[in-house]
Amino acid sequence: MDKKPNVIVCICDQLRAFEVGCYGNQVIRSPNIDKLAAEGVRFQHAVSTNPVCMPARSSLISGQYSRTCMGSLGNASVPDEQGRPIVASWPLQERVHLPDPTVAEQFKGAGYDTALIGKWHIHTAPELVGFDYTLHPRVNHRHTGQDFVENGGAPSVVDGFSVEYELENVLSYLSADRDDSFFLYYSISPPHMPLADAPDEYLTMYDPDEVPLRPNVFQDGEMAYDEHWFKVYLWDFLFYSLKLPHTLELTEGFDLRTMTALYYGLTTWVDDMVGRMMEGLRENGLLDNTIVVFTSDHGDNLGSHHRFNKGLLIEESIRVPMIFHAPWLWQAGVNSLQVAQLIDIMPTVLEASGCEVPYPVQGRDLTPILTGERQHLEENWGFIETSGGEIGIRTPTHLFGRRTPGSDGRSEQESTSFFDLRNDPYELNNLAGSGQQANTSAELDGLLTEWDRNTVWMK
Repeated sequence: MDKKPNVIVCICDQLRAFEVGCYGNQVIRSPNIDKLAAEGVRFQHAVSTNPVCMPARSSLISGQYSRTCMGSLGNASVPDEQGRPIVASWPLQERVHLPDPTVAEQFKGAGYDTALIGKWHIHTAPELVGFDYTLHPRVNHRHTGQDFVENGGAPSVVDGFSVEYELENVLSYLSADRDDSFFLYYSISPPHMPLADAPDEYLTMYDPDEVPLRPNVFQDGEMAYDEHWFKVYLWDFLFYSLKLPHTLELTEGFDLRTMTALYYGLTTWVDDMVGRMMEGLRENGLLDNTIVVFTSDHGDNLGSHHRFNKGLLIEESIRVPMIFHAPWLWQAGVNSLQVAQLIDIMPTVLEASGCEVPYPVQGRDLTPILTGERQHLEENWGFIETSGGEIGIRTPTHLFGRRTPGSDGRSEQESTSFFDLRNDPYELNNLAGSGQQANTSAELDGLLTEWDRNTVWMK
């Protein structure tokens, strides 16, 4: 095949792996993602490098940990006219983050057309880091009344749902006549809150009494409940920042099951967009020469351990779906032995496309697994940073973490969390300090210490 393959990285926001059919959920309707997995290579153990939007997305684009590509571990935001750090992360027209070549820049240097369509939520403007065409919302975390910015121009409000508008532009991009191969970063905002801002069909799709809850949402028999967080999930900044009247009261009987049913609905919305994207590839004769990667930036706690949102060193925050789809290139299958990370996507798609992988990339090329040459790499673990000051290592069987004592993020303390996920998948029995599985604990402690000391911070 003379022409280099097209590449689409399709990322959604805040979708944990447990709420996808191909990862074992028997209730969720995700036929298109499931089909993608059935025809592709699905990683059973895939983790976010940092379970917060901006650090995770910056890691994917750069192939680096957030301390290296951002110099910080949390979201950066730009205040509104009143000085409030609201939802907007208006990209800056200066390269404050991502000092090294991005995946878009590498593809562009190899002669590819490059495009971003959908949520950006990275501090540096996409036009500065390798994207030829850009269309992204100005304000994150709303699905109607959305301002869009095209190619760095003036924002304009679009009618209808932003998710549908983005998909229409993806289909237009796929149908365009072009001589060169393309790299498309397609970013879908749901199932990130606001869960109440979606088409009615998704808001009523699931019966709250039928959605499964993870056992760790119960403590002493009580199901997690938090009125403030429920309003945030429903309306996001329209509640916590703007306090709009319609966001201030919950409907009678609203509980975790009600909220989870909405999360399921918006996950199926994502699935529908994936299906329409794949149909666009088929209709335009691109399916047999396009690599598609589907993933999420991080998960969602959804009441597990009575915690909400994300950002924690727990399975609900860090586990994400990750599927590599190219049946003409790789044989379909499920890998349950290798821990894959968001930073692995960049070197993998570059290598698969015959493009150079720049030296500063910290991720690993997963091609030997995709081709069936190997079941796992020598480095079979993922490192996780969090904005809350905990760092950790995830292996196929264990999760080990500790807190960072200083502002530089360095960690020399004893473990604060150590879970054997084979026997304790819901992390109900913390083995840290117990003396149990001491050899495994010591091994993970050493790996985490070495990574922490040797992984550089952006200056």
